[in-house]
Amino acid sequence: MPKRAFIFPGQASQYVGMAKELYDKSVEAREMILTAEEATGISLSHIMFNGPEESLKQTDITQPAIFTHSAVVASLIRTVDPDMVAGHSLGEYSALVSAKSIQFYEAVKLVHARGIAMKKAGIEQPGTMAAIVGLNPEKLIDICKEASLVGIVQCANFNSPGQIVISGSIEGVNKVIELCKRNGAKLAKALVVSGAFHSPLMLAAQKSLQLKLEETPFYDARIPVYTNVTALPVTKRTEIKKLLYDQLTNPVRWEEIIINMIKDGAEEFYEIGPGKVLQGLVKRINPDVKIIGIDNYSDVERYL
Repeated sequence: MPKRAFIFPGQASQYVGMAKELYDKSVEAREMILTAEEATGISLSHIMFNGPEESLKQTDITQPAIFTHSAVVASLIRTVDPDMVAGHSLGEYSALVSAKSIQFYEAVKLVHARGIAMKKAGIEQPGTMAAIVGLNPEKLIDICKEASLVGIVQCANFNSPGQIVISGSIEGVNKVIELCKRNGAKLAKALVVSGAFHSPLMLAAQKSLQLKLEETPFYDARIPVYTNVTALPVTKRTEIKKLLYDQLTNPVRWEEIIINMIKDGAEEFYEIGPGKVLQGLVKRINPDVKIIGIDNYSDVERYL
């Protein structure tokens, strides 16, 4: 029997109207969203359903919004169980809830704290990110090392073959963009972001998050969770906590995660939550595996 992998999206998968159909048609979904509002003190449902988009893009709102949407969908699915899970950056928290390593209420508080800490770090240590297409990882790592002479910069997301995101100081990222264009990159484009995520400029956020991680109860995961930092499966709660801490300043090894899940038997992937970003990445990593998106209530109905 083919193994199934649930994968959970991260920041940038949000959209105005997200989770509204779930809220309107499912009592369980409504209760979970209201629980998230209580935990965060944010009127999440109003912003998720109505926007404005600018508010939904704020890191401290985006993160609990995407997390809640994903966790709701995973909770509603009845006829498909995952054999393994993973999440892209923020999505790792949704994956951990799915694997029963952390309870939903505790997780949404933690995710909100993470968003606040990352937003603050982005203000205190301004930075940016850029998408690079068409260079291999080794070449781009070398370019980042060269550009580090003018400012902090490193690879932040190894998303799929030839698609990598870099992160760091404005000077460092701009230098990498310049060098990538000279070295034949198909695309080297700055992204509109509120901080240099997955770079050393998130150190302040990392220290803030550590305090929240220490006071949050975790449990051993019931199924393997493939983590961003190592791309390898873990189940032990102490290791999970440590890797969530490390995640903020280390690259997301998404391509490796998907390859390792496939090596370990995954033949069906389900993107659980808003958008289709991960579906596109999985297709680029391995076009032969089955990939399905479950976002709104009409998607969920097939698995009740």
